[in-house]
Amino acid sequence: MIERYLTPEMKRIWSDENRFSAWLAVELAVIEGWEELGEVPRGTADAIRTKARIDVARINELELETNHDLIAFVNSIIEQVGDEGRWFHFGLTSSDVVDTALALMFRDALAAIETLLDELIEIVKQKALEEADTLMAGRTHGVHAEPTTFGHKLAVWAFELDRSRDRIARARKRVAVGKISGAVGTYSNVPPELERIALEKLGLGRAEVSTQIVQRDRHAEAISALAILASSLDKFATEIRHLQKTEVLELQEPFGKGQKGSSAMPHKKNPIICERISGLARLVRGHSVTALENIPLWHERDISHSSAERVIIPDATAAVHYMLTKFIGVMRGLVIDRARMRENLEATRGLVFSSRVLLALVDKGMARPDAYDVIQRCAMKTWNDRATTFRDELLKDPDAVSLLTPEELDHLFDYGYFVRNVPEVLKRLEELA
Repeated sequence: MIERYLTPEMKRIWSDENRFSAWLAVELAVIEGWEELGEVPRGTADAIRTKARIDVARINELELETNHDLIAFVNSIIEQVGDEGRWFHFGLTSSDVVDTALALMFRDALAAIETLLDELIEIVKQKALEEADTLMAGRTHGVHAEPTTFGHKLAVWAFELDRSRDRIARARKRVAVGKISGAVGTYSNVPPELERIALEKLGLGRAEVSTQIVQRDRHAEAISALAILASSLDKFATEIRHLQKTEVLELQEPFGKGQKGSSAMPHKKNPIICERISGLARLVRGHSVTALENIPLWHERDISHSSAERVIIPDATAAVHYMLTKFIGVMRGLVIDRARMRENLEATRGLVFSSRVLLALVDKGMARPDAYDVIQRCAMKTWNDRATTFRDELLKDPDAVSLLTPEELDHLFDYGYFVRNVPEVLKRLEELA
């Protein structure tokens, strides 16, 4: 991930320094396991731990010779530690170290994302409760439908985020497994007990059965969960972008002091953060396709997945972490124009009450197809003539007034009717612990 979209936490997790440190942690856990099994002299792991240092420059230098990053890493440690170095990487294959260390880093990255998700859910939940009674136009197909409240819209977001939290938590457990099972997973040079000891020390689960690698359906599940979360953030950002249009202007993302919107037009206040979130979501969705294509490998393994996941796993986690950070800022500083919401709701001059009047005519005995035609006839006149209102057109329609009095129409034209059950819906937010 380029620096522009890389948070400090993700930069640390996916740095070369941390990757090699994770490799070293796996190697040392294995040596400690050998010690417990009586195959390696006691104190070997501690001696290596004391002497070994991660020297990224030296590893890169050795990789130019070996064309193999794990061997370069192993050799860089061995040349530092003396006699104990003969036990370093003893009985292992490269993927024992690489895949197990990847589990450590992937787990940490997903945990960091979960932390931000918790924060965002709480913010959205509280704003939903605060805006429970804020009337606004519901829109379907981009056209005004029945009224809703902004709180109801945000409650939808909160529960969608909560489902992503569940997916990320499950995915974190799924990827937090290692394998110390040798070249094709048959424990030819390492006993299963060694794997148990080492993984327990690392705080990882064990892949039930492995080949030379941990199977990539696990990683694909995690990237897919990230893609779903990214798409939800894209959905929310797109909604804000729509509602920030000049002719709508019900919401605005925060605009900082000194911020500029356009090099040519000083008046501009553009939803650039939400647009950035939408753009990065496309990246993460693309990475989910690559993760799925990494599942089918030749026989017990090949490395066609390796080059791809060196990009997609750090990038997907980094992008989502950045998107969450930015969207938290958007939601904290969101500008809500409640008066504009009401103004826009009234812009269709009563058409949002068409469903109520339809039901009232049916309730009075009119056949539904006939009632629909009456309502649509009056509605189309209202659409086409800004000087009239839906109520006025109904009062001029003989079929409508034959069954409905002006007083009854006044009763039907009540916004509160549409949102009377919203408080009950918002009580469900209490489920979001």
